Amino acid sequence: GLPEGVHLEVTYDRSGLIRESIQTLRHTLLEEMLVVSIVIFLFLLHARSALIPVLTLPLGVLLAFIPMYYQGLTISIMSLGGIAVAIGAMVDASIILIENIHKRIELWQDEGGEGSRADVIVHAMQEVGPSVFFSLLIITVSFLPVFTLEATEGRLFKPLAFTKTYSMGFAAILAVTVTPALAVLLIKGKIRGEHHNPVNRWLVRLYSPVVRGVVRHRYWVIGAALLAMLFSIPAFMRLGSEFMPPLNEGAILYMPTAPPGMSVGEATTALQSMDRQLSKFPEVESVFGKMGRARTPTDPAPLSMAEITIQLKPRDQWRPGLSYDDLVKEMDEKLQYPGMPNIWWMPIQTRTEMLATGIRSQLGIKVFGDSLKEIEETAISIEHALEDLPGTRSAFAERSTGGFFADFEVKRGEAARHGLSVADINMVVMSAIGGSNVSEAVEGRERYPINVRYAREFRDDPESLEQVLVATPGGAQIPLSQVATLDFKTGPPMVRSESGKLVGFVFVDVVGRPIADYVKDAKARVQERVKVPAGQRLEWAGQFQYFERAKEKLTYVVPLTLLLVLLLLYFNTKSLAETAIVLLAVPFSLIGAVWLLYLLGFNLSVAVWVGIIALAGLDAETGVVMLLYLTLAHKRRIERGELRSEEDLEEAIVEGAAQRIRPKLMTVLT
Repeated sequence: GLPEGVHLEVTYDRSGLIRESIQTLRHTLLEEMLVVSIVIFLFLLHARSALIPVLTLPLGVLLAFIPMYYQGLTISIMSLGGIAVAIGAMVDASIILIENIHKRIELWQDEGGEGSRADVIVHAMQEVGPSVFFSLLIITVSFLPVFTLEATEGRLFKPLAFTKTYSMGFAAILAVTVTPALAVLLIKGKIRGEHHNPVNRWLVRLYSPVVRGVVRHRYWVIGAALLAMLFSIPAFMRLGSEFMPPLNEGAILYMPTAPPGMSVGEATTALQSMDRQLSKFPEVESVFGKMGRARTPTDPAPLSMAEITIQLKPRDQWRPGLSYDDLVKEMDEKLQYPGMPNIWWMPIQTRTEMLATGIRSQLGIKVFGDSLKEIEETAISIEHALEDLPGTRSAFAERSTGGFFADFEVKRGEAARHGLSVADINMVVMSAIGGSNVSEAVEGRERYPINVRYAREFRDDPESLEQVLVATPGGAQIPLSQVATLDFKTGPPMVRSESGKLVGFVFVDVVGRPIADYVKDAKARVQERVKVPAGQRLEWAGQFQYFERAKEKLTYVVPLTLLLVLLLLYFNTKSLAETAIVLLAVPFSLIGAVWLLYLLGFNLSVAVWVGIIALAGLDAETGVVMLLYLTLAHKRRIERGELRSEEDLEEAIVEGAAQRIRPKLMTVLT
């Protein structure tokens, strides 16, 4: 156990974020099951039918964990997000099948109820089963672009795509296997006709004139839809760009950076002052700060770099009306230390960025060259150029040559007169100031080096250093000042290199602007104000790199995916005209998404594009289902010999659209 008086204090724990994500999935699953049950009962007035999706939905989710286990996918925010995205589409198949079974049984009852109810259920399944299967397959295929993402964006979004695909795949299998069996067992007794349900009657009465008006004025409707799409283009062009929307981790990582040369005492005083100031905010649960690095090669932080982890209280304990951005702004205004620019970010995002690019801010500029001094001059020029650019909260160039060093210049003549070599004097300096290992302490199988050097009071000022004693071969002890000159010089406290070149960093903290838009303006500003010497080059690093790389990949993968979706639609419909109808309707359904993003102030990000891809797949599914009902209505009219004129065709469309509004609305509501 721990020694008496010693206890452990948790300063940062991200398990709460994971537990919250799992809790969100649990709530989503329960809410979906409840909503589906209510919708099915409300539209079908049959309680046992509502049990079918309630049983198949959690089963599909549980089955998705099997390939996750063997693939080595962990339960994370993204993998759980894939399941959450799929839940809505998973129940659509069951709803369409159950509703069609009810419709077929209703007609079977009206015709006298001859034959087996099970045969009617099988016939109803065969009628819509292939289209349902293809619609689920289209949703699955629409996510193929996500699988092509590489590097950081791929590692981030592939778990989401995998879990969504597994969930949809098992949903499709359950829809054509378990759902029919449950339907035979549970859908018993007399089925109330659709016209006996007041909700259905009201919907048909409301929607029928709308469909008739749309069909009769089809050119005006298509023209209005095209105008709506054209008006959406300016809103789409005004959307900003970023890699990922900020994730509220429930914590803030505050990273002020001091110039090199700060002493341990000054660093401790500054850190304690920052901790006290941050602890005064009522939204703060705890504050833990550190300066410098741990004794590990994986933590390269210098003493001038502080990392302060701020754990926040739950949002219901915050001041009313205070947002996360407002809180960070207040903290930034409160903690303004001369010469120490602030960087505010999230702990997980910061670690991800530092591992991927070495940059600890949203945006970094890497200056490559052959001279540290020239690199620093260029970096400082970039810092000054970006300080007043809109969106810059802070800009800080690393001082590559700002470290202070005690330099001992050996007096070779004096050293030779005392019989000493340069190596002898260097050994004395190294042993007295830096220390040297003289032995080992052995504890069982463990060995610890014993390091000896002068006590601090004999090496903490220039006079003490000059009085360090040097033993001569003759046995005399002379002060170090007799054989060496002490001088304090500046130099690089840390040397960075990448790809065989020296490199310096400029850290930029961006606020209030989409990062991609800021980078565009920042590049123009640097090109205008900073003259980069020959032999140097700039590299812009940060999250926007991932967005640009993902956008470039999606540019040619999405058209290929659309081609694959087109082939699937054609295999299902066997008609180019029907395939074109479904595909041409998809862009119109995205109008609402564009305007919602614009009005709510969201930026285009890889996450948003993944959502748009999912929405497009869902729209294609809706189109397939609508086309299925229109085709069935058209086919029944032909079989009855009731399709002789354009008016008859209009009635067939009304029957397929308005009379079958029940299953379409049921899928939309769930």
